[in-house]
Amino acid sequence: MTGNSPALPPYRRIAAQIKDRIERGELQPGDRIPSVREIVRDEGVSVATATRVASVLRAEGYAETIQGIGTVARMPSKITTGPDRLQLQRTTGSGFRPGERVEIISAAMEPASPEVADALEVEVGTQVVQRRRRYLDEDGVIALSTSWLPPDLAVAAPELISTGPLPKMTFGLIEDRTGRRAIKRRDTVSIEELPEDVAELLDQAPGTAVLSMVNRYWDQHGQITEYARDYMGPGRVLEAEYDLE
Repeated sequence: MTGNSPALPPYRRIAAQIKDRIERGELQPGDRIPSVREIVRDEGVSVATATRVASVLRAEGYAETIQGIGTVARMPSKITTGPDRLQLQRTTGSGFRPGERVEIISAAMEPASPEVADALEVEVGTQVVQRRRRYLDEDGVIALSTSWLPPDLAVAAPELISTGPLPKMTFGLIEDRTGRRAIKRRDTVSIEELPEDVAELLDQAPGTAVLSMVNRYWDQHGQITEYARDYMGPGRVLEAEYDLE
């Protein structure tokens, strides 16, 4: 069982145990998860380690904090978007939820279309980085995601134009190589008809109407680092949670 793996850091091991309890129905959505004090007492770990457990569970969609009640169990949604993966990467060190995987469809330089050029603030036809991935889980295709990045990033991080896996995903690689940290994003959600090349990868007919999300990311200098569009697989939903304090 994953939760019993000694190779995991203590906070990840404890989080995996709690996720297992949620998936088995021992903890129902709305039930309180073990508190920091309980984890410290039962697992013999530090307060700092125990505190990270809830952060991992929230990032992976297995818990939510409700004011006046505390942190309670929930079942994760069936969609993980680019912004979700950024939060997962920063919180857990991985941009994937349990059972998810990625297929790199393509990674290369390509001339910017008018849409991409406008988003990246370059001239139409400028060679930019394009990466296309298909995210999957046990239920099938989660989303077909295409990202476009400014051309200078291919110089700093040539892995971006390789179909090999990125150790820290796009966000982490850019930050490591350039110091440019994504600190702002804008999301636009719409219903779009599937282009032919995308429809094939989603196992859908061209022209099928699906949920689509466009993401724009900016760094600490106000410069755009990535423009992305996700087309959601059948049966997937978009979900967002925000603290309103």
